[in-house]
Amino acid sequence: MILQSLKTEFEHEVNNTRKLLQAVPKKDLDYKPSPVSWTMGELAQHIATIYYWYVGTLTKDTYDMAADHLERGEPGDIKATLDLFEKNVERAREALESITEESLEALWTMKVGDHVVLGPMPRSVVVRSFLFNHIYHHRGEMIVYLRATGNKVPGLYGPTFEESVVRS
Repeated sequence: MILQSLKTEFEHEVNNTRKLLQAVPKKDLDYKPSPVSWTMGELAQHIATIYYWYVGTLTKDTYDMAADHLERGEPGDIKATLDLFEKNVERAREALESITEESLEALWTMKVGDHVVLGPMPRSVVVRSFLFNHIYHHRGEMIVYLRATGNKVPGLYGPTFEESVVRS
């Protein structure tokens, strides 16, 4: 029951993430709101990369990020980021299809080399926090970036304010 709910949410939210990434304009890929922030291109690439992490999270009991290498391309190439997103969504979908309800309760740990970064905790908690909520957090940042640069923000859960304002 939990697994089917996660799969349904995944599919719904992939469409929202796609709409948001497709709204990122090439002209603003170098924008960043502060010296310590990512550029818009780096943020878009990070969002696309999170979908890659589904595989290590769902198929391994211990995921060592230091031992896993993903070719990402240049963050200044939004087409490459959109391609990365689509490939990673397919990988994530396959990983979701490969698991069972029981595997969601198995303990999971994330490491970077010998350093434990997250866990051990039930995989179901990791899926919700490290994967789903992590994407939602960064999508919120992307919305701020888009608005700050004067770009249109797509409606993810219905129309945006700008789409709903009645023009006289």
